[in-house]
Amino acid sequence: MAIHRGTEAVVHRLHGSVFHAFASPSTGSRELCTWRVEIAGGVTGVPHRVGREEVLMVSAGELSVSLDGVAGRVGAGDVLVVPAGTEFRVDNEGTGTAAAWVTTSVGFEATLPDGTTITPPWVS
Repeated sequence: MAIHRGTEAVVHRLHGSVFHAFASPSTGSRELCTWRVEIAGGVTGVPHRVGREEVLMVSAGELSVSLDGVAGRVGAGDVLVVPAGTEFRVDNEGTGTAAAWVTTSVGFEATLPDGTTITPPWVS
């Protein structure tokens, strides 16, 4: 049985956010990757083009998001679907930490504005 305890999540820090990795190929998942992200207040995210669809469920706070330049807001309980190929940015304009649960498929990559392609460590 593949049970992953919250206390055993692998933690990564990047651009003012904390990523708690749960399911990925390194933990035995063959198709999906999941993590919880905590975004500190006042953080402006880095735009990136997603190579695979991402689904975010906000669990705390409120986030400002941009999908291909179209701005929106999502709060606790809201779900955002980011289609593959979309340029995506997420900001926390508030003062408190916001959190979201994120799911995508194995093989996820993101392309930064300078053309650099990255595979985040929390999806391997």
